[in-house]
Amino acid sequence: MRLVLVGPPGAGKGTQAAFIAQARSIPKISTGDIFRANVREGTELGVQAKAFMDSGDLVPDEITIGMVRNRLAEDDAVKGFLLDGFPRNVPQAEVLGGMLDAMGTRLDVVLELVVDDDEVVRRLSGRRTCRNCGHIWHLDFDPSRVEGICDRCSGELFQRDDDRPETVRHRLEVYAEQTSPLVAYYAAKGVLIGIDATGPVDNVTDRALDALRHYGD
Repeated sequence: MRLVLVGPPGAGKGTQAAFIAQARSIPKISTGDIFRANVREGTELGVQAKAFMDSGDLVPDEITIGMVRNRLAEDDAVKGFLLDGFPRNVPQAEVLGGMLDAMGTRLDVVLELVVDDDEVVRRLSGRRTCRNCGHIWHLDFDPSRVEGICDRCSGELFQRDDDRPETVRHRLEVYAEQTSPLVAYYAAKGVLIGIDATGPVDNVTDRALDALRHYGD
């Protein structure tokens, strides 16, 4: 199976990507993992990317695309893969299509995790991070026993700036602006399916695997 996973911040893409990849015996390929691996291994693309990252600049698309192309050519991805974080827009999707054409293959499906904005705000704005050990708690889903105090190390819990409701809503606006055209692009190609990504994690995983049961090997 060759799969792209899309969804807004807070939809649970990382969690579901891991479960789906394991269930279908395909590698989970995220842009974050690719970047870290290239930088750690000192590849030519990793050195180029690090120079941009160290100066606080965005890594150009051509470097990201080069890393993705190299990763998809590795042996474990020959029979399938799950892409998380790429493509992020229509031009990247077109490049990915060209890559796969050159490899003599194509995407089987694009799975969209569907969550409404209010639920995303609830999920992300409820997170509290320990200043000491870094563990993340949640006011609704996983609260600490004493408000504001980490159960693990008694450190102070705080709300990160990017978890504040106004910041989360801005991130959702950016996501919608960049990714809505991508969703429409894949829908027009007939490869998009969406699932309800609300509720317990296990239930979302069951929905995802059920939706994907007719795709790929």
